[in-house]
Amino acid sequence: MGIVQWKDVSNDRLNNISFTVLENQIITIIGPSGAGKSSLLYMMNRLDDKDKGTILFKGKAVEDYPIIELRQQIGMVFQSPALFEGTVKDNVAYGPLLHNRDWSNEQTVELLEAVHLPADFLHKPIEELSGGEQQRIAFLRTLANEPEILLLDEVTSALDLRNVELIEDFIQMLQKKGKTILMVTHDVEQAERLGDQTFYLEKGELIEVGETKEFFREPQTDRAKRFLYRDSDGADE
Repeated sequence: MGIVQWKDVSNDRLNNISFTVLENQIITIIGPSGAGKSSLLYMMNRLDDKDKGTILFKGKAVEDYPIIELRQQIGMVFQSPALFEGTVKDNVAYGPLLHNRDWSNEQTVELLEAVHLPADFLHKPIEELSGGEQQRIAFLRTLANEPEILLLDEVTSALDLRNVELIEDFIQMLQKKGKTILMVTHDVEQAERLGDQTFYLEKGELIEVGETKEFFREPQTDRAKRFLYRDSDGADE
């Protein structure tokens, strides 16, 4: 049994979605705009709720977890860094302090080093950071909660190439450390680079699930083939 299971899950954006996610995998989620990709992530930690079906996390319905505990274990990073005013230290330490865990400046510095930011960023105001730096701090704030699963919603779409590379390297390092990651991306080449499995969604339906290399080499459905062919031609999603 996987760490996450969906069984016939529907709401106003998704229709009868079923899948299993194994531990320590990177799942890349692609599809046209409006396909329901972000909605799938939001339902995983109850930022949005289903109308029917079952969503299990470690064999237990997500509704049976206290919401704060669920979001601690299934952490989310958004396209726009959702940081609050204050310093890097304030943002990264927020989760552990909220959960009454001991948290030291040294732990924050260790996280900063993992995303190639210097220790003196600890006391730097958020508004003085570049967009790429803010996105890396958003990752660290989520990771400070020690989640088992990371939900990533277009986390590199607003970044320059150098920051995209840094974030992709960081994602792969997190997988090596045992994290399970579900990643929505509009960049099909990124999905192919990072994914172990790829989900293709269209109009709220999960059209195809496949091992990533096989999916991109030979998609099994006409709709996935049309999407990949159109995208490779540079057409707008």
